[in-house]
Amino acid sequence: MGVFTLETENAATVAPEKLFQAVVLDCDTIGPKAVPQAIKSVETLEGNGGAGTIKKITFGEAASHLGYVKHRVDSIDKEKFIYNYTVIEGGALDDTLEKITYENKIVPSLDGGSVWKTTCKFYPKGDKQVDEEKCKNAMERASGILKAIAAYLMANPN
Repeated sequence: MGVFTLETENAATVAPEKLFQAVVLDCDTIGPKAVPQAIKSVETLEGNGGAGTIKKITFGEAASHLGYVKHRVDSIDKEKFIYNYTVIEGGALDDTLEKITYENKIVPSLDGGSVWKTTCKFYPKGDKQVDEEKCKNAMERASGILKAIAAYLMANPN
């Protein structure tokens, strides 16, 4: 089996600039405040936030079975609201996955909010089979976190 790809779109009532700022640039502080049950902490291990930066996300109780993940920032474009990264280590990479890549882009919606578009690719190790249902569940959890952060921003506009 080859690479398994999923695409999602999540609408938010938050403007693209604000959503990008919170989810990408300020994730170290906003993530644990907005969804402490899912994100315990986010820390930068290497880099300054640009391409090549390595971040470690330690999960909270709701995802404690995953422990943590490390991801590498592949590219970031603050003007076009593009954020691409690769999960390179941790609980999301079970014995079947080599890596997971995320290509994210936020676009304005007609109502003044935004749409977060993600293409996620799951790369199997060798000839291992990708558990498609597990991948879909992971994307649903990620969508839930994004929606919770958007709700947090609406409740805490400053």
